[in-house]
Amino acid sequence: MDTKEMLQKGSQQLGVILNEEQINQFFKYYELLVSWNEKMNLTAITEEKEVIIKHFLDCLTVAKEFDFAPSTHLIDIGTGAGFPGLPLKIAYPHLEITLVDSLQKRIRFLETVTEELGLMQVQCIHGRAEELGQSPVYREQYDLCVSRAVAHLSVLYEYTLPFIAQGGYFLALKGPDVVQELAESEKALGLLGGKHIQTSTLSLPYSDITHSIVRIKKDRQTPTQYPRKAGIPSKKPIV
Repeated sequence: MDTKEMLQKGSQQLGVILNEEQINQFFKYYELLVSWNEKMNLTAITEEKEVIIKHFLDCLTVAKEFDFAPSTHLIDIGTGAGFPGLPLKIAYPHLEITLVDSLQKRIRFLETVTEELGLMQVQCIHGRAEELGQSPVYREQYDLCVSRAVAHLSVLYEYTLPFIAQGGYFLALKGPDVVQELAESEKALGLLGGKHIQTSTLSLPYSDITHSIVRIKKDRQTPTQYPRKAGIPSKKPIV
């Protein structure tokens, strides 16, 4: 099986149907990722097949558990090289997405990918979640937030929930053993206005990798004192 077929069939297994243009966008994304990775640290995974499985399909696993059709405004906190926000944008072109990262050179990479792939309605923001989450421009403006492998859930909730409007959702892509994290972060979740809906364990196509998707619903406003100042959530998590 060649890599193109792997991407197409792997996506189908996750409930995502990609057309020819979308498949070409993914491979252009891969080329830019590898090219830019030579001058800056974007990913330790660079082999084509591995990127397709461990980045692209990995990001699309959320589609197995969540219907993206009704969503419009999505924010990806700590996006890094664009994961999972950009693969979701390619798969669901109707999404208006905001990519947030604290490193300016990664933002330049994301802007280049967005331009080269011809993606519309993508905003790349340089900044820290703690500061942006207090801005009325971004606070409680999104019906969906995603994040992959950024921090412990007790910290991640403080980074993400302030951005989500009441009735919206947060999807956290985590490792397979997330039970302890969920227990340790219950206080933070309740305090910040979220409610745990479900945790799903999924297998990644063409691999023996499993991971978890935590779905949180924002059912109350986040208290105005959160997020706290930059650096504090990670140093003093809500426990």
